[in-house]
Amino acid sequence: MDKVQLIAIFASIVLQGTPLIIAVCGEILTERSGVVNLSLDGAMLMSAMVGFVVGLKTESIWLGFAGGAATGAAFALIVAFGSIRLGQSQVAVGFVLALLGADLSAFLGQNYTRLRGVAVPHYPIPVLKDIPVLGPILFDQDAVVYFAMILIVVTWWWLNRTQPGLRLRGAGERPTAAFARGVDVNRLRYLYTIVGGALIGIAGAAYSLDVKLGWSEGHIKGMGWIALAIVIFGGWSPIRGAFGALLFGASKALATVLQREYPEIPVVAFTSITWFLMIFVLLAVGSDYTERFINAMPRSWQRPLRRVLRVSPPMALGTPFHEG
Repeated sequence: MDKVQLIAIFASIVLQGTPLIIAVCGEILTERSGVVNLSLDGAMLMSAMVGFVVGLKTESIWLGFAGGAATGAAFALIVAFGSIRLGQSQVAVGFVLALLGADLSAFLGQNYTRLRGVAVPHYPIPVLKDIPVLGPILFDQDAVVYFAMILIVVTWWWLNRTQPGLRLRGAGERPTAAFARGVDVNRLRYLYTIVGGALIGIAGAAYSLDVKLGWSEGHIKGMGWIALAIVIFGGWSPIRGAFGALLFGASKALATVLQREYPEIPVVAFTSITWFLMIFVLLAVGSDYTERFINAMPRSWQRPLRRVLRVSPPMALGTPFHEG
C-alpha cells in the first residue's frame, strides 16, 4: 500500500466519522443538561429520509439539512416534553421513538428508495489542502466535514469556557444548586435537548446527502446506538467523543480493506468488527477489571490512565427536576 492509498484511507476515515461527530456533540449537549435522548437511531433514520426527500424535491442541499435538523429537533422535543412536562421515563420515551423512527422512515420513504438526489459538493480549501499529508486528509473534503471540525471546538469551548456552558453543566450535575442560583433548569433542558436533537438530525441528513448518498430502508440503522456508545466512551467530552467517532471510521475502513484482501471470508465477519470494538470499548471504560489493570500499572501511569479509561456521567443524568 503506497502513500497515496494510505492518505485516501485516512481521508475516508474522517468522512465516515463526520456524521457521528455531529451526532455525538448533539447528544453530549443534551446529556450534559441532564436529559437522556435514546431516540437517536430512529431520529437519524427519519432525518436521513426527510433530508434526502427535501433535498430531492427542492434541489437544495441546505434545505435538505434544514429538514433533517427540524426532524431531529422534533424527536428531541417529544423526549423533553414527555420527561419534563408529563413526568414519563426519558429512557422509555426515547426507546419507543427509536423504534417508531425506524419503521416510519421505511414507510414514508418507500417511494424514494435508490433515487438519485442532490449531494454535498466537494470543496477543497486553497493553500491548506496543499499541506503535506494533513492537507489531503483534513482540508480536501466538503463543508460538512469542516462543520464537524468547527463543532468539536465550539462545543468544547461552550461547555468549558463560557457562563452559559457552566449553567448547562450545573443543570446536569446539581440542578437544585443551579436553580438556587437563578437557573431555570427545565427551560434550559428543553433548549439543549432541542439543539442537540437538531444536530442529531443534521448528522442523519449528512449520511443521505454526503456519506452514503441516497435513501433505502434501514439506510443507517444502528448508527444512533453507535453514537450513544461513543458518548459514553468519550466521557461526555466532545474531543474524546470525536476521537471515538474517528475510531469507528477506522474500523469501517479496516473492514473494507480486509474484505478486499480476503474475499473468501463472509462479509459479515468484517462488518461485525465495529460492534465488537464498541463492546470492548464500553467494557474498557466502565469495568472493575479496568480499575484493577490501572492499579497494577506504575504509580506515575495511574493518574493519566484513570483519566482516559474511567468515565462518569453527569450526576443528575436522567433525573427529572421539580421546582419548589
